[in-house]
Amino acid sequence: MAKGKIKVQTENIFPIIKKFLYSDHEIFLRELIANATDATKKLHALASLGEFKGDIGNDTIEVILDKKAKTLTVRDKGIGMSEEEIKKYINQIAFSGAEEFVNKFKDKTDTNNIIGKFGLGFYSSFMVAERVEILSKNYKDESGAHWECDGSPEYNIKQAAKTERGTDVILHIAEDSTDFLEESRIKNLLDKYCKFMPIAIKFGTKTEYIDNSKGKKDKEGNIEKEAIQVDNIINNPTPAWTKAPATLSDDDYKNFYRELYPYNFEESLFHIHLNVDYPFNLTGILYFPKIKPNMEVQKDKIQLYSRQVFITDSVEGIVPDFLTLLHGVIDSPDIPLNVSRSYLQSDGNVKKISSHITKKVADKLEELFKKDREDFEKKWDDIKIFIEYGMLSDEKFNERAQKFALYKNTEGKYFTLEELTEKIKPLQTDKDDKLVVLYTSDVETQHTYIQSANDKGYEVIILNSPLSSHLVGKLEQQVEKSTFTRVDADTIDKLINKNEEIPSKLSDAEKETLKPVIEEVISKEKFTVQFESMNETDQPMTIVQPEFMRRMKEMSKMGGGGMMGMGNFPEMYNLVVNVNHPLISKMLKEKDNNKQKEIAKQTADLALLSQNMLKGEELTNFIKRSIELI
Repeated sequence: MAKGKIKVQTENIFPIIKKFLYSDHEIFLRELIANATDATKKLHALASLGEFKGDIGNDTIEVILDKKAKTLTVRDKGIGMSEEEIKKYINQIAFSGAEEFVNKFKDKTDTNNIIGKFGLGFYSSFMVAERVEILSKNYKDESGAHWECDGSPEYNIKQAAKTERGTDVILHIAEDSTDFLEESRIKNLLDKYCKFMPIAIKFGTKTEYIDNSKGKKDKEGNIEKEAIQVDNIINNPTPAWTKAPATLSDDDYKNFYRELYPYNFEESLFHIHLNVDYPFNLTGILYFPKIKPNMEVQKDKIQLYSRQVFITDSVEGIVPDFLTLLHGVIDSPDIPLNVSRSYLQSDGNVKKISSHITKKVADKLEELFKKDREDFEKKWDDIKIFIEYGMLSDEKFNERAQKFALYKNTEGKYFTLEELTEKIKPLQTDKDDKLVVLYTSDVETQHTYIQSANDKGYEVIILNSPLSSHLVGKLEQQVEKSTFTRVDADTIDKLINKNEEIPSKLSDAEKETLKPVIEEVISKEKFTVQFESMNETDQPMTIVQPEFMRRMKEMSKMGGGGMMGMGNFPEMYNLVVNVNHPLISKMLKEKDNNKQKEIAKQTADLALLSQNMLKGEELTNFIKRSIELI
């Protein structure tokens, strides 16, 4: 067996870096500012150890754009580098000075806020620059150094007469990247990637007005104010998620939400402050927005950070899918700064963090429910889609949700699933000892059916979200010997069959006589006529749609894996004729065929009308006919 070392052709490195180092070229600015932040943090760490005894002074990082010279400069006042240190840290690709610093001082001071790890960030500058310069002077007050490279493996380095501590990285922007010389472009990148970096970042100046009038007023009586130029600090170095929850008020959380989403005019319902140090480090704040019933919600509202450095806001596949409905920030030093989503999705730490966030969200919801159930019930309609989504997509969350998921009945009362099943068990158990849970998807259009159920003392719960057709199947699996049935799926006595037979006033022959009369006034392709013995006070005709067929069609439309093509099936209904209603007897006895047909048509149209299924010309004719009958 032979052993050897893999050789790397240095002349091939820079083309690879330029094209493939990061999936987005714009990431170079984040990487350079992260390096500048590390340099500043290192200086603070050395000062705390007594290794640096000088004055740190103003440690603001500057981003300087010179469109005329076609340069973009990132300047820090951090630890700096000597000529030898530049050779060591810059000329060795993938050698991380940050990692070396952490290993050297981790037992002496807190180095958790040092960002760099792989030693590749600086080289991202060659993705947009044709030439890069480094001008640096270290904290030991050794001679300054000037390094220069044009994107080839060759570089120049010499002493430089730099007087101030710190480092300037000067990018000479390439012709194919001149958009990075536009002030608006750089401003947007700073806002996207550096909004919460832990060291203040300056990008130009801005105008502020101060009261320097000493009480003087102008002719209109207004206090005179003086316009002055001040540093334009583009970031908040101490965002809310970096602080202890006990130090923050509700207003602090609200203000931070506005800071994250300045163009979102709706307040969040409540928040969860994540603060974990074991088994991994994780901080963040997640906000519950009002989720519209049609689930029209942006899924790019969770921002992923590592040590306050922005990674991505495309978190699908990184956090559980249902959590993408939330807004907010997640920050963990255990999340790599690589911006490839496929890399993040397969990272072991990311998967552990994802699972833990799910647990923390469930914990918070349970806590809110137990602490103030009345307030939780008020918020329920605004958060139920999120919770239903979680129950359907994440089994662990589903198990936890049984403690706080609510079901509202048509009278506005809320129950957990356990409370609901215990309440309805005595009345809503059928002849086969199966518990029948009745639900409605629309209280208004299904009111007649709800009323029939309520008249018998039955509870009807409201399941009206886009996920309900999927949810009922899940609930049936959780409640032993149960079925969930929409209240208009059949007549109430059939929905909860108690084996109580009601004598029929019509013989089978009489039913057969009536059947063609009724079929003539409705669409035989859409409706099946069905005769049933019901109470005289029940409706003469009722439209119902079998639960199984309707549910399969709804699930197919929502993306239920095709559902055997049921989404393409025509709508099919049963027209249930109450053989004991006086109007049906009258129809049977009517000798005039036209009048008999008129009674059948009017009665069938009333049934259609109650389901909001009578429209267009048919509705117009029904109105005319009703007026004539009156």
